[in-house]
Amino acid sequence: MQGRARWMMMTNPVPSTRRHHHAVIAVVLAYLCAPPALAQSAAPAAVAPAPLHYAEVVEEARALVRTDIAERGYPGIAIAVAVDGETVWSEGFGYADLEHRVPMSPAVKFRVGSISKSLTAAAVASLVEDGRLDLDVPVQTYVPSFPEKAHPVTTRQLGGHLGGIRHYRGNENFIRDPYATVVDGLSIFADDPLLHEPGTAFSYTSHGFNLLSAAVEGAAGQPFLDYMRDAVFRPLGMRDTVADFVTPIIRGRTRYYVRDDEGRVVNAPFVNNSYKWAGGGFLSTTEDVLRFANAHLDDGFLSKSSRELLFTEQKTRDGEGVGYGLGWFIRTRDDGQRLLSHSGGSVGGTSLMVMEPDTRVVVVGLINLTGANNSVVREVLDRFIEAAAAATEH
Repeated sequence: MQGRARWMMMTNPVPSTRRHHHAVIAVVLAYLCAPPALAQSAAPAAVAPAPLHYAEVVEEARALVRTDIAERGYPGIAIAVAVDGETVWSEGFGYADLEHRVPMSPAVKFRVGSISKSLTAAAVASLVEDGRLDLDVPVQTYVPSFPEKAHPVTTRQLGGHLGGIRHYRGNENFIRDPYATVVDGLSIFADDPLLHEPGTAFSYTSHGFNLLSAAVEGAAGQPFLDYMRDAVFRPLGMRDTVADFVTPIIRGRTRYYVRDDEGRVVNAPFVNNSYKWAGGGFLSTTEDVLRFANAHLDDGFLSKSSRELLFTEQKTRDGEGVGYGLGWFIRTRDDGQRLLSHSGGSVGGTSLMVMEPDTRVVVVGLINLTGANNSVVREVLDRFIEAAAAATEH
């Protein structure tokens, strides 16, 4: 409260000492009457206490992020790190709202973009575990309204970007119209031909994941967002992960920013993401995404076979690896360690979730700016992988 009061008094200077008492009362009332999201966000950024053996690397990482935000000039970033399931660092830098100077914190909700695909993949895996979804039958089995194409498309191919469904075209990433249902959103691309025969080439596509979400809906027998809540978010305690509806007041939602042609940070244009919840339409916090990723390191949430489904690289019909499993990118570091990740680019958001299963290090970084350079998140990952390996040796 003191920080907010200082800010309000600075922007509304008291013209005379006789009015000082009334000004102070006005400040207090303004704070108490402020919308909950703004009042909460104005609190100092929370920092998770680091275990002693990671204190040094936390300070190194903090310095990296402070230097990066100063050099690159993005509005704000929240970053969180877990090692072996334990959060060792979680902090916000910069601002969630530049106009009101609301500081960034781990409680802020960002557009996580295509990390939504990994969230959706968990729902797919749970349905496969329950025997309710067959990955290798035509998608029309679960979405009968979707037009048949020259070749059948399966949910497995959709989950690996091998189905031939196209990605955004023109300004589709800036759609402003609302779509009442997941199936309604398919109308954007449903009548278009496939880019290629399914299974023959990798072609990244958010629309393909939107179709996958309709298959989830059909297999689950309930609306996609309801199933995500019941099968993924609630079981994992992801209380701050919600669909990016534009009209409700969502507590702690960040402002969204882009750069104009001169490179200045400005407010992002209005968009409505109701056509692509699965492709890139969820809001979340660093700590919720961290919780989600951690759940994929053990058997408590998904079985070993389900995790293998998600983390096994898919291949084209010719046997060429595509660097993607089902909802997760897969790559190998120069030292041979495997990284599992997903990044995201939204209107007003840049995101990255990455984990290294051997050292059990997970890092999540979210920025409230379109097209931000988030390489610092991978630098932080490298520092913590080294620290975790050293801690294991000792």
